[in-house]
Amino acid sequence: MRSTFKILFYIKKNALKSNGKAPVMARVTLNGEIAQFSLKCEVNPAEWNPQAGRAVGKTAAAQKLNGLLDNFRASLIQHYRDISDREATVTAEKVRNAFLGLQIRNETLLDLFASHNNNLEVQVGKGVSRDTHQKYLRTSTRLKEFMKYKYNISDINLKEINHSFLCDFEVYLKTIHSCGQNTVAKFMQRLKTIILTAKSNGWIYADPYANYQLHLEKTERDFLNEQELESIMAKKFDIKRLEQVRDIFIFSCFSGLAYIDVFNLRESNIRTAFDSNLWIIGKRVKTGVTYRVPLLEIPTMIINKYKGTLPDGELLPVISNQKMNAYLKEIADICAISKNLSFHVARHTFATTVTLSKGVSIESVSKMLGHTNIRTTQIYARITDNKISDDMAMLAGKLKGMETKYAVNL
Repeated sequence: MRSTFKILFYIKKNALKSNGKAPVMARVTLNGEIAQFSLKCEVNPAEWNPQAGRAVGKTAAAQKLNGLLDNFRASLIQHYRDISDREATVTAEKVRNAFLGLQIRNETLLDLFASHNNNLEVQVGKGVSRDTHQKYLRTSTRLKEFMKYKYNISDINLKEINHSFLCDFEVYLKTIHSCGQNTVAKFMQRLKTIILTAKSNGWIYADPYANYQLHLEKTERDFLNEQELESIMAKKFDIKRLEQVRDIFIFSCFSGLAYIDVFNLRESNIRTAFDSNLWIIGKRVKTGVTYRVPLLEIPTMIINKYKGTLPDGELLPVISNQKMNAYLKEIADICAISKNLSFHVARHTFATTVTLSKGVSIESVSKMLGHTNIRTTQIYARITDNKISDDMAMLAGKLKGMETKYAVNL
């Protein structure tokens, strides 16, 4: 809807000063709402043209007043435009207060997001992962695009964010960016972090998330079964880049390390532990939690393969995560694996096929993955049918003979 913004200058004849002059007033009208205020200047009523809203005559006083009025008009128009660009709603009162310098500085969403993101950036590598920082940057970018698309504004006052704003942003992510439900939920969670910060600082009182439900769908995480894992291990690649990516992927399948932790792996991370065996020991970049994984034979072979060939104490020739995942798609095709192979599949494979299915306790797996909560480990770990079969076969052996105790009529 088009706004009707008008400015009128007039004099207050019923409030003449002792010198006989009348104060000059301004009236701002916006969509029927009126805000009036004094301009702190005066004029002889006989020298005022009410139709033009200006002083008449060519005296120096008249020209000076008209010049001031032109400046006042330009300033009011600029304040109107600035508020229109910055906030979802603009009122005559807001324009008046901005002109008079009375407005209280209102925190805006993107300003608070920028401050939050700057704080994250300086903590990267010190308990905050670069990936986390990038996700918050992406969320603020999406919000900026959304506000321009939906409301044609560049930012919004935190107090103006409501349930409708959240729902509109969710629809925008699903339709314009084709985001899945869980991706949308992650964007909304990051936005909620900013809203909670605003509430904690007293910049807003009502919580727009009070009646908003975040929905996360349960998803099955891909992992390689033993046959698929062995097919990649046994494959001989003529292309060096595929061979190296395969080696690093298999290293993670038998160590459980995430991509960024493999990327940062150095000789100093391989240490002799209390049991006189070599362990991989370090801190996860994502959480800062220490991981400790006994070095198995297969990752030892891979480390030895590249020993002495890399600079700066690097253990493995790790390339970018994006290229790694692209090449893993090629490897999946070559090995006739239909699953969506990415580097993170290795971590799930370690949790499911390499450890839990072989009888390693979930507590040990959780510790090796660097998790602080076993519920997180349960997302990674999938108990396979083979594991259930083995466990029940072992149970059946222990129960052998109990059937003779059962009095049943056949």
